[in-house]
Amino acid sequence: MKIVCLTGSPRYRGNSASIAKRFMETATNRGAHTITHALNKLTYKGCQACMGCKTTSDACVLDDDLRPVLEDVVTADVLVMASPVYYGDVTSQMKGFMDRTYSFYVPEFHTKARPSRLAPGKKFVMITTQGQPDENMFADVFPKYHFFFQTHGFKEGYSIRGCGLARPDDVMNRQEILAKAEELAGVLVG
Repeated sequence: MKIVCLTGSPRYRGNSASIAKRFMETATNRGAHTITHALNKLTYKGCQACMGCKTTSDACVLDDDLRPVLEDVVTADVLVMASPVYYGDVTSQMKGFMDRTYSFYVPEFHTKARPSRLAPGKKFVMITTQGQPDENMFADVFPKYHFFFQTHGFKEGYSIRGCGLARPDDVMNRQEILAKAEELAGVLVG
């Protein structure tokens, strides 16, 4: 099993990254092949609407640091995306990646029964953290992005949320969140 994790926080040891690290360590210990990409360390552009992925190529034609990340997602069994919530949504680093997944759609995808180039049956895990303690706030982030990833064949989707995590290391005092990451990794790897 191959699990690819993308961290979207500029804090490499922040709350969302710490939860993702625990998830990936558990998956590795259970025998999964794991790869983590810290998006903030990469240099890349968002989608340029060039339509190269629909006319001249089966993949994104931009040649930047996101290319190998997109290639890893194509071959992943499980995609883990970890991001703090900034201004009610994922970070710009994560959003830039998500926009580039447009390249996973086939030409004329909106008329196709199977709109994605990706193999079906992948699993999707979204880890979000927020300083806001109210769980009703920003509860729309996971369903919104899970909808798009479902069109790419990620039918099973899982959410791990950490609310009320205002300081970069607050999750270390919330062992129940870290335990949820361990438990989910164990379930997905088997």
